Amino acid sequence: MPEAKLRYPDPAVRVLDRAFEKYRNPLAAVECIAEGGRWLEGPVWFGDGRYLLWSDIPNDRILRWSEQSRQVEVFRQPSNHANGNTRDRQGRLVTCEHGTRRVTRTEYDGSLTVLADSYRGKRLNSPNDVVVRSDGSIWFTDPSFGIENNYLGAVSPQELPASVYRIDGVTGELTVVADDLAGPNGLAFSPDESRLYVIDSRAQPRHFRVYDVADRGRLANGRVMLEAGEGTPDGFRVDVDGNLWCGWGMGSAELDGVRVFTAEGQPIGHISLPERCANLCFGGLRRNRLFMASSTSVYSLYVNTQGAAGG
Repeated sequence: MPEAKLRYPDPAVRVLDRAFEKYRNPLAAVECIAEGGRWLEGPVWFGDGRYLLWSDIPNDRILRWSEQSRQVEVFRQPSNHANGNTRDRQGRLVTCEHGTRRVTRTEYDGSLTVLADSYRGKRLNSPNDVVVRSDGSIWFTDPSFGIENNYLGAVSPQELPASVYRIDGVTGELTVVADDLAGPNGLAFSPDESRLYVIDSRAQPRHFRVYDVADRGRLANGRVMLEAGEGTPDGFRVDVDGNLWCGWGMGSAELDGVRVFTAEGQPIGHISLPERCANLCFGGLRRNRLFMASSTSVYSLYVNTQGAAGG
């Protein structure tokens, strides 16, 4: 049977505030580009190869979708229950691994370099999400999610508090930059890198925290930017105007998808999906295509903005 036709404008792209009108492309609709996963996470775009990578954590693999062929293939298996992914400023893949409790970099020849696996003699918990700053430093969250069960990793004792870490881009030194979150999850910088946003998934109520980025990679003035209410925020990315595009869901079908906020935390738009969205990234030729890793499937949508660098 022929595929269902797309409808323009797509009613799944909902305007919650008039400020979202400029970002909504009336001649674009949500498309499903991949199916068959168990819990998908960590999408990252490789523009030089015109492909998308993402993690399928329970199936212990990283998958790859080609923009040209539209085919999906296994990029790496086993992946050590990989979760979050990004690229460094040299274009190399940086990955958070639950199974080995570490952050790795994939070199140009395919070999792996361990960037962090312990802090002061104790093992990391389960690195979750990761971003890279323009100075080459790598920032990641380390909650206990991947060591609490045998589905997303392996049950193991927690040796360190849940924290946000920074790997120095020159020395490789690992430091704690935030330890005031119960369950640090998604994170991203503002376009000018003056702010770091972090989702606290274990706070009651769940919320976004924002920090000012000070000299020498320090964070200051941590505060709650917005509370999530009934929604469960997960991974997110920031566009060039500073808006936060956040994976959203849990609780009801009306919540599933992507919620869009201004830099001040005002909800302005929502992209409804058939599944909860865990994480997302911007990609495509002009970084105006949103890729959304959502439970068992990956969806895409062209939008009228571009992703900020570093995500």
